[in-house]
Amino acid sequence: MTGRLIAFEGIDGSGKSTQVRKLAQHLGCDVTFQFGATAVGNSIRSILLDPRNEQLDDRTEALLIIADKAQHVREVVRPALQAGRDLISDRYGASTLAYQGYGRGLDLSLLNTMIEFATQGLQADLTVFLDLDVSTALGRVGNRRDRIEDIGAEFFGRVRDGYRSLAEQHRSSWVTVDAQGSVDAVAARVQTCVHAWFAEQQ
Repeated sequence: MTGRLIAFEGIDGSGKSTQVRKLAQHLGCDVTFQFGATAVGNSIRSILLDPRNEQLDDRTEALLIIADKAQHVREVVRPALQAGRDLISDRYGASTLAYQGYGRGLDLSLLNTMIEFATQGLQADLTVFLDLDVSTALGRVGNRRDRIEDIGAEFFGRVRDGYRSLAEQHRSSWVTVDAQGSVDAVAARVQTCVHAWFAEQQ
C-alpha cells in the first residue's frame, strides 16, 4: 500500500470534522470517518447514537464500534490506500481505546486485540490529536446531544486523559495540537505539525 492514513482524534466538540476537511483541502486527500461511513456502519451508528438506547451495555457498544471498523477498513480504507491515495479519517482505532477503554473502563489490552482483528493490523500512519478542555468542547456541542455526547463532563475528562496518555505512548506517530482558538488558527497549527511529521519521514 502506497497511500498514507492520517487519523484525527479528540473528544466531541474538539473540532475534528472541521479540521479534517481543512487539512484534506490543503493536501488534496480523500476524507472518511468512523463510525458510519458504510451502509452497515450507518446502521450501527444509528443504534449507537440513539438516546433511546440508554440501556446499551458498554461491551455491546464496544463490539458495535469495532464491527464498524472492520467494515470501514474493508470497504473504504484499505482500497483507498492500495490505490495509492492518501486518506484522512475522522476517528480511527484510538477513539475506541479512549472512549470505551479509558472512558468506559473496559480492558485496554482486550480492546487492542479486537481492534487489531477488525482492522487486520492496519494502523494510522499519523494520528493528529486535537486537545481541548472539556468545558469548551461541550460548550461547542451545545444542548442537542446524542447518546454518547450526553454522558457528561466526568466521562469526557477520562477520555481526554486517555488520549493524552496514548499520545505520550506513541510519540513517533502522534502529534498533539492545541484545539483552542479560531478554526483558521487551529488549521495552521495542524498543517505545521503534519508537514513537520512528513519531513521527518523522508
